[in-house]
Parts: sequence; C-alpha cells; structure tokens
Amino acid sequence: MTLSILDLAPISSGQTAAEALRDTIDLARRAERLGYRRYWLAEHHFAPGVASSAPAVLIALVAAATSTIRVGSGAVQLGHQTPLSVVEQFGLIDALYPGRVDLGIGRSGQRRAELAKAPAFEPKDARVVDGLLIPPPFDFSRLAKHPHLVHYATLLQQPGAQTPDFAEQIDDVLAFLNGTHEAHAVPGEGAGVEVWILGSSGGQSAQVAGERGLPFAANYHVSPSGVLEAVDAYRAAFKPSDVLAEPYVIVSADVLAAADEPTAREVAKGYDLWVRSIRTGAGAMPYPTPEEADAHIWTDADRELVKDRVDTRFVGPPEQVAEGLRVLRRVTGADELLITTITHRHEDRALSYELLADAWNRP
Repeated sequence: MTLSILDLAPISSGQTAAEALRDTIDLARRAERLGYRRYWLAEHHFAPGVASSAPAVLIALVAAATSTIRVGSGAVQLGHQTPLSVVEQFGLIDALYPGRVDLGIGRSGQRRAELAKAPAFEPKDARVVDGLLIPPPFDFSRLAKHPHLVHYATLLQQPGAQTPDFAEQIDDVLAFLNGTHEAHAVPGEGAGVEVWILGSSGGQSAQVAGERGLPFAANYHVSPSGVLEAVDAYRAAFKPSDVLAEPYVIVSADVLAAADEPTAREVAKGYDLWVRSIRTGAGAMPYPTPEEADAHIWTDADRELVKDRVDTRFVGPPEQVAEGLRVLRRVTGADELLITTITHRHEDRALSYELLADAWNRP
C-alpha cells in the first residue's frame, strides 16, 4: 500500500503520557494488520500534548510490538544530536529488527535559527493547483522568535555547542553507515537503515536529499504552502545514487475519516484549538474534547493563525478523504503519502485509519 502513518503519540485532555504511549503501540499493531507501509514517529519537545520526545526509544518499542511494518522517524532533528549518536541509536534498532528501520532526518534546529534572523515576511495569496489548495505561507519567523522557543532551543544542546552545516552532518551519517568514516559506529556501521530527508520548502533539505540521491519527504500537513516548491527543488537537484536511480517522494497530510460528514466534523473538533496552541508558542496542548473546543472563544487573529492548517486537513467520509489524497498524490507526483490523524478519542483515530485503508485500497 502507498499509505504510511506519522504518529506524534498525542496526549489527549485527561490522559497521561503512559496512556498515550500505549495507544501508539496499539495503533502500530493495527496499522500493520491494515497493511500500512511505514509507521513513523515524530520528535517533539516541551509539548504538554505530545509524548514522542525520544523517537529512537519509541521506534524500538514499536518495532518490538510489530513484525513486518517498517518503523522510523519523521524526523530526528539533527541539530540536537551528533551524527554518530543518531547512527548508533538507529543501528542498534536495526541490529534487532533488520531491514525494517527508516532514519528520517530533519534540520529544524538549524532552520529555527535561520528563521529568527529572517527578513520581513511577505504575504502571498492562496491558490488552487489542479484541485489542490496551496494556502498562503505562515510566518514561521514570528514563532521562531518567541521567548519560550528561544529558551527551549538552548536546553536541547550543550552550552556553547555549535551545529555543523546540515549537508556535512548528512555526509557524516552516510559515512558512518557505509563504513567510510574514519571512526566506526557500533552498532550502526553496515546497518540496513533507510535514510530519508524531510523538508518543508525548496531549501537545503530538498537540495541535500536530491544531490545525494536519497528519498525525500515533503511536508503538506505542517507547512502546506511550500510543498510544491519542495518536491520540485528535490527533483531538480536529484542525482542517481546507489540508493535510488530516480527520485522518490513521500508527502505528508493531515486527515480524519469517519462514517459520515456530521460525525467527521464532530470528531474533528479541537484540531484548530490544538494547532493554535502550537502556533502561539505554548507547545501542543493536550488534545481537547469536542466540548472543550466548543467552549473556546475565537478571535479573527486566532482564526487567521490556524487557517492554512485547518483548510488543508482532509476531513469527511473515507471515500471523500481518499479522493482528496489522490489529488494530493497527483499534483505532487508523490510515490507515497504519509498521513497523520489526531483526535481526542483513541478509538476514533484508529477507526479513521481503518476506514481510510479500506477506501484507499478499493478499486
């Protein structure tokens, strides 16, 4: 199947982190039975509503609880760790679960520093490309300058640590894996880990992935405005490698499928409030109940803050969601889609993946 899953191990309102992690294990087992290709875990820090702060640890737990589905990161933030430590972690998992491990790498730590120094933001209009909504870009530079996030960034590295250039870090990762580095990663060297680069624009991540002939994951669910630029830049930069003869792209999307439209809209409540908590710099809140979502009083500024995410989420009956995803795949030329679903109730989330798998596989 050309659908995969990205999981944040979300913590719902009234739930503990331990309960959320058990839900992730349960969902991974269900995803395997449903035939999803990959199960990736995100990396988030300082978020009261997200339990995936240590993806390598959680990936190992998911791998132990499953047997065939590929497991991986979406993505390890390389600005917070050294290439050696990342290769050792994922090499260790591969040693026990060989041939199933994806190492997805992002550069958000470096990108955050760049955004904090970015020039004045230039707004753009929304557009529709062959049926796919490309919303105006969100001004991430404001978020990068939030005092909480600036402080948190210092807590993710040793004092005085300087992150090397992303391309150099990727080259080190590849060298450690293939045994051409002067030092040896054990476990890690020779591991059958599949390396992916994740990106949300046509910048360095897309360039590095293309130039090194690695598969690329483009972000439509968090930064939908830049998805076409990202995939175009990757393909333009692509050079065949020992890994790939041709470009290979996976595109992410936020989805929610339910039995019918009214049910989907009711279950979807809380998503806009949850996104608002992220974009105000507070960190992802515990995912609210529909009642808690209804109680929030929205301002025009609040609505504008989350509009691009809300408008590009695929919500509805499974056939409708599947059709929206087919449009996304066609317009981006994606080889796979990476879907993420967050709801207050775990059973609603699991049912969404079940309904969508059935609709996607139906002729």
